Amino acid sequence: MPRFSIIVSVHGVAGRLPATLDPVLAQSFGDFELIVACAEPDSPAGALVTEYAGRDSRVVRVTGAREAGLRAAGGAYVLFLGTGDVLTPGALAGIDARLRESGGAEIDVLRLGHERMPWWEGEPVAELFEDRDPADVRLPVWATVYRRAFLREHGLAFPEGRYADLGCSGFVALAAGESAVLRTVCVRRPERRQGGGTAAGTRAETPAVAAALLDQVELVLDRAAARDLPEDRARALFAQLFAEVLDTAAAAPRGRAFFRRAGRLHRRYRPAGHRTRTVRARLLRRGAYTAFRALPALGRLTARARAYATRSALRRRRALTYAWYLRRPLDENLAVFAAYWGRGYACNPAAIHRKARELAPHIRSVFLVKEKELPHMPDDVESVVIGSRRYWEVMARAKYTFNNVNFEHSVVKRPGTVHVQTHHGTPLKRMGVDQIEYRAVAAATGSFGKLMRRVDRWDCSLSSNAHSTEVWSGAYPSAFEHLEYGYPRNDRYYTATPGEVAAIRERLGVPEDRVALLYAPTYRDYPRDVSAQFDLARFCAELGEEFVVLLRAHYFLDGDAGLRQAVADGRLIDVTSLRDTEDVCLASDALITDYSSIMFDYANLDRPIVTYADDWDVYRDTRGVYFDLLAEPPGHVARTQRELIEVLTSGRWADDRSAALRSAFRARFCEFDDGQAAERVVRRVLLGQPEEELPAPIPLRERLPAPAAAVSRPRTPAR
Repeated sequence: MPRFSIIVSVHGVAGRLPATLDPVLAQSFGDFELIVACAEPDSPAGALVTEYAGRDSRVVRVTGAREAGLRAAGGAYVLFLGTGDVLTPGALAGIDARLRESGGAEIDVLRLGHERMPWWEGEPVAELFEDRDPADVRLPVWATVYRRAFLREHGLAFPEGRYADLGCSGFVALAAGESAVLRTVCVRRPERRQGGGTAAGTRAETPAVAAALLDQVELVLDRAAARDLPEDRARALFAQLFAEVLDTAAAAPRGRAFFRRAGRLHRRYRPAGHRTRTVRARLLRRGAYTAFRALPALGRLTARARAYATRSALRRRRALTYAWYLRRPLDENLAVFAAYWGRGYACNPAAIHRKARELAPHIRSVFLVKEKELPHMPDDVESVVIGSRRYWEVMARAKYTFNNVNFEHSVVKRPGTVHVQTHHGTPLKRMGVDQIEYRAVAAATGSFGKLMRRVDRWDCSLSSNAHSTEVWSGAYPSAFEHLEYGYPRNDRYYTATPGEVAAIRERLGVPEDRVALLYAPTYRDYPRDVSAQFDLARFCAELGEEFVVLLRAHYFLDGDAGLRQAVADGRLIDVTSLRDTEDVCLASDALITDYSSIMFDYANLDRPIVTYADDWDVYRDTRGVYFDLLAEPPGHVARTQRELIEVLTSGRWADDRSAALRSAFRARFCEFDDGQAAERVVRRVLLGQPEEELPAPIPLRERLPAPAAAVSRPRTPAR
């Protein structure tokens, strides 16, 4: 008998299935059976499961839903997963160890730590049972391990209909088995995209579905009424079930029928001694439908009034605090760094910060971040949360400030301070006041007067080439000094060793014998159906076994079965969430992009670049550009997907013409990047050294960028 039976239920969805099956089969703990229950055995999902079963004897295919999988299960413990759920590496070993910690006592129900992964962006939301009762019937079935004998002894099963998980969890709670928790993330569930009011994940879209929730609640409460439950358990179960009902009732209008039935159930099953504490629950119990529907609007008005009062008070306190610190003397040895509006330790400010600690250890360097980024900051970096009292102190007293965007409007530029604007890319698209004639972009920018008042705080502006210097002069007309030192973040392209490149590729899972193509499209300021205009799944399939694609984007992966299959087959690696763009570039052998400024940084590596410009005319006319990219590209240009595939499969992407175009592009846009940019900035700004004492620029032809791993070519000086 296997230790675990892992049951995966599938309802006609094949694309996301490998994302669930592969992590299970890759577990270090191998004593399990993987039962896949297919509701439609003749579907593509059924064929895929048959293929998996042919490759691995632990995979068992059954016809039906989870109940069919449970009947076929032979393991001591059962775990139910849905399509798309991901078992983390080492999860089964950790679960087995936790079950054995009971000292001989049987654990009937083990709740697992889990994460819900946002479909678009943001940090995962972890549930580790610190804030909720581990016996809560609303906790997910897909993150719970059950002793199979316990389920069999008590006749526990999934009821028919929608919200079956809630019904099953209620029955399990009534059985009162021995429960425990494992405070380690074992399962990750990608949240599906919601939109248009009908996407997966929206609550009770129809009256029939809403009624199904009440059916499950009534089933559980009927069974509970037939038992002599202790008062505390009865009250807890009732409160948990009706918390779900109230959330569903409040999510969108359900109609009087749903509300009246819910109220009847509340009155019929309310345990003795249960106190109705919330306004919502009292209105439900009384059947006050009109007041219940009006409650959210009233709550929003009250919340807005409170928020306004709170913001006003906070602004006053902040102003007073900041004014106090502004009266204190400058700290001549304090430097403040920030990047991308506090989104983490990144870009040019991070590179300067690292070099400052090396060359100017007397300078206290502080990095500003949003609170949610604190867990991701390096342990040895002093971090300050934006908006905190400490933030206003360092902003008021720092002698030096570095940012790749602008600080907020309320920050005061004190006499004697030095502010360095590092920027975060070489401009192809129009910037600053040059955007005024492009209406859509100008509207998003807002007040150009406020923009220029922020620009007037700049003392120095960093450039990586003469083109940037010229653009910054016109786009941001002010009295700042141009520092033509190169971009510090690009230093790594010259200092990274072959061993580092190999280690990054291994960490990302890039096979040694594959050519890694980094695909990094840019943002558009106009509507664009990306998946319709560029079929990335077909692109990966038609490239052949020679290539693997590193995808640095968000919007392709949601709901695209072809892409899920490409990931499973090893043809595509999603590197979107990785924080260090430099690592991704170093790991690749060539770049495919459209109009992203990543091309200017990547050119420092002297590796092939292919431009995919299917909508260049629209981009040029809508966004505005400083030069004709198609006339002066960094490599071959493809205007259609078919052309792009031909450039790559024919080998033209790395031919002599590609090298010649790249050479001219590098001469123009990699002018000041030579691996010493951060040192020049630190010596000039923080140490006050004159220009003649700074490291002299290395001629382009003498620079040695980090070599690519898969494309074999001698490491010769750059052209």
